[in-house]
Amino acid sequence: MYFQKLIASVQQFIYHRLEHYFEKREYAPSATAFRLKEQKGNAFYEFVDANELGGEEQLLLCLALVPHLNPELYSNIIQHFLPQGGDLPIFGAAKGKNHRGVIPTGETAQFVLAGTDTEARLHVAGLLKESLLMQKGGLALEAVPAGEPTMSGKLTIANEYVDLFLIGKMSTPDFGPDFPAQKIETKREWSDLVLSDDVEQQIEELQLWMQHNDRLFNDWEMFKKLKPGYRVLFHGPSGTGKTLTATLLGKHTGRDVFRVDLSTIVSKYIGETEKNMEKLFSKAAHKDWILFFDEADALFGKRTEVNDSHDRYANQEVSYLLQRVEAFDGLVILSTNYKSNIDDAFLRRFNAIIKFPFPDANLRQLIWQKSFPEKARLEKKLDIAEIAARYKLTGGNIINIVHQASLMAISDVSETITLDAVLHGIKREIEKEGKVFGNLKEHKISTNGTY
Repeated sequence: MYFQKLIASVQQFIYHRLEHYFEKREYAPSATAFRLKEQKGNAFYEFVDANELGGEEQLLLCLALVPHLNPELYSNIIQHFLPQGGDLPIFGAAKGKNHRGVIPTGETAQFVLAGTDTEARLHVAGLLKESLLMQKGGLALEAVPAGEPTMSGKLTIANEYVDLFLIGKMSTPDFGPDFPAQKIETKREWSDLVLSDDVEQQIEELQLWMQHNDRLFNDWEMFKKLKPGYRVLFHGPSGTGKTLTATLLGKHTGRDVFRVDLSTIVSKYIGETEKNMEKLFSKAAHKDWILFFDEADALFGKRTEVNDSHDRYANQEVSYLLQRVEAFDGLVILSTNYKSNIDDAFLRRFNAIIKFPFPDANLRQLIWQKSFPEKARLEKKLDIAEIAARYKLTGGNIINIVHQASLMAISDVSETITLDAVLHGIKREIEKEGKVFGNLKEHKISTNGTY
C-alpha cells in the first residue's frame, strides 16, 4: 500500500509538470514541496527520514525507484500526453537491454524537478553530482559516450539499495568487474584467536576508532582537523592471524568485510588499474565497510627509479592509490608478509602498523589446544607441550594439521587423534614450505614421554 501511494504521488507530480509544459496548467509544481507519506517501519521511508532528505532528493530517489515498482509508468505517462505517438526529448529517458519500459535519465530528473528553467535545471545537475544520495552510492548517473550530454546518462539505484527499500535488508554487491571484492565471514570468535599481548592491545586500540570515531568526527567536530577513514597495516608471516583478525573485527562491530581480489584489479593496461580501484572505492563509499587488501604489496609496492615510460606509469599508479586510500572514509586494512615491500609513502600515512609475530612455544601450545575438535580425544603419548616446543609452526599450519589428523581419525572410525597422524600432518606442512622433515621414525616419542 505504501508504494502504491508513492507511485501515485510521483505520477501526479509528473502529470502536473507535463500539463504546465503543454500549457494546460498555469502553475508549475514545486519539487521542494514534494513530500512522501510518513510510514514508520517502512525501510524506504526510514531511509528518507534518517538522512533528512528534502523534497528534491526525495523526488530524485523516487524517480529512480519507480521502474522497480511499475515498469510501465513512464511509458504510460508519455503515451497519455502523446496519444498519437512521437518523441518527447525534453522528458529524457532511455531504454534498457532487458527492461521494456522507460528508464529515467539525468535529463528526466531535470525536467521533472525543474521543467525548462535553465538555472533550475543546472541546480538539479548539481544535485546529481553532490547530493548525499550520490555520495552514499544509492543513486548513480551512468556515464555516456563521448560527445553526448552528461545528463542523458541513466539515473539508477544500486541493487543493494533497491533490496533495502523493497525487502527491508541491504544486500552486498556481487563480485565482478564492477566490484572486485568478496565478502568474507567467519564462525569463529575472539576466544579462538591467539595473539600476543602487544598485538591484542593494538587491536583493542583499533576497535576504539571503530566504536567512537563517528562521535569524534561529528559531535566533537574533528572532521576539520582529521582525514576521514582509518588505514592499518597488518604485517607478519603467513598464517599468523591477519585475515582472521580482520574478519573478526567486522563480525563484532557489525561491519561487512570485503577481501579485495587483486588479480581482478591489477591490469597491464595503462590506467585500467586506477579505473578498477575507483569502481571499488566508489561502491564502498559511506557504507561503513572494511576493505581488506591481502598480499597488498602486489598493489601498494615500492615505487621504482624511472628508467622508461612503464616505470613512470607504474609510479603514477601507486601515487593514485595513495590518494584514493587516504580519501576513503572507512577502514582499510592492508596485509603483507613483508613490511619492507610496502612503499614508504603508504607507511607514513597508516594510522596503525601492527606486526603479527611468529608465535612462540607458549602461544603455539595454546593454538594447538584451541584447534582440536572438542569431541575428539588425544592419544596419551600425544604431548601437546612437547609438540609445540619442538615444531615452529604458525596458527595456519596448526589448523591444517589438526584438520588432516581429524579426518584420519574419522576414516579409522575412531574419536582418537594419534601422534602418528599429527606428525604426518606436520611433515606435510613443513615440506610444503620446501624444508626437510626427515623420516617419521626420527620424530617419534619414546615410551617415557621424551624425544
